[in-house]
Amino acid sequence: MNKPTDIQAIAFDLDGTLVDSLPGLSLAIQRMLAELSLPTVSNEQVKNWIGNGIDVMIKRTFNCVGASDSLFEQAKLLFNRHYEQVIDEGTKVFPNVISTLDTLQKNNYPMALVTNKPAQFLPTLLQTLKLDSYFSLVLGGGDVVKLKPHPTPLYQVMATFGLYHDQLLFIGDSKNDISAAKNAQCLTVGLTYGYNYGEPIATSEPDYIFDHFESILTLLPLPKAEPKK
Repeated sequence: MNKPTDIQAIAFDLDGTLVDSLPGLSLAIQRMLAELSLPTVSNEQVKNWIGNGIDVMIKRTFNCVGASDSLFEQAKLLFNRHYEQVIDEGTKVFPNVISTLDTLQKNNYPMALVTNKPAQFLPTLLQTLKLDSYFSLVLGGGDVVKLKPHPTPLYQVMATFGLYHDQLLFIGDSKNDISAAKNAQCLTVGLTYGYNYGEPIATSEPDYIFDHFESILTLLPLPKAEPKK
């Protein structure tokens, strides 16, 4: 495995990468559908709709159950209300995430969070999961003009940290993550345990593929190397 030679910061996706958010998202969708007197859906179906933000997930749900688009705004309000109620107990950090982030932080890697999840849900969630202290930049839906797979969020990370594209490593679980990083010309890690619409992450051809989160430590010098001049 050829290791990257000048990584100065790391950006991460959230859902399916750092945390398993499926239980909370699925429960909120199911409660939303119940209030609208629409057919329910399974956790496995919702798993394949995660990744492009709440609006797209609700639209995919509507396509599945045959709901009218005229109900969309009402559905979004219902979803947000229910998700706020279940997000804490419905979201769990994946194994070895905390210890790995701790190691990266202690070895002087600046870290950013880049997610399509609406920004309104992030502060309390990150604090509850004890993830808030690791990220010097957090970008959620509404914080950027374009969501992944557009490269805009990663351009913002690079501008904030003062990096060139080959100095940022982006880690995610879906084709949106890999496409965003490729479009920004950043190196990519694809994780196999995430959601990715039921497709193998290998089909998106990330630079590196790992089955376990902590394996990213094998790519990087610890402590962080000084940037090349």
